[in-house]
Amino acid sequence: MLVKYTDKELDLCARLMRAEALGEGDLGMLMVGNVIVNRVIADCLTFKNVRSVYDVIYQKNQFVGTTSPLFQSSATTKEKELAKRVLKGEYYHPATNALWFYSPSGSNNCKSTWYDQGFSGRYKKHCFYEPDPGVCEKIH
Repeated sequence: MLVKYTDKELDLCARLMRAEALGEGDLGMLMVGNVIVNRVIADCLTFKNVRSVYDVIYQKNQFVGTTSPLFQSSATTKEKELAKRVLKGEYYHPATNALWFYSPSGSNNCKSTWYDQGFSGRYKKHCFYEPDPGVCEKIH
């Protein structure tokens, strides 16, 4: 297990993965899960005071998915299985070291930086960003 989690946190993680990336399929949801896990372990930048899945998901002004109706209902068994995979350490590029993602509107391209962090790649509609090597040593 990469990070410790409770049954409630497993459900929260799965629900946020669904709310943020249902349209991106399983792989897109797994990449959102990578960002959640990275924030739990990063201990750097704006993520110094978040040490649990619960803290990461409810950190102020971070995930718009927490306000989505998709976040409000319990996760399915399949969604929980996807969440377990990332919580146990499965990683998928470009989210491997990512701490941020967003989805540009329309057909806009990904910005070269986001929160002063470099672009690590795009998967479908989501752009992923990671800190420079050495900035967040626990995730590089």
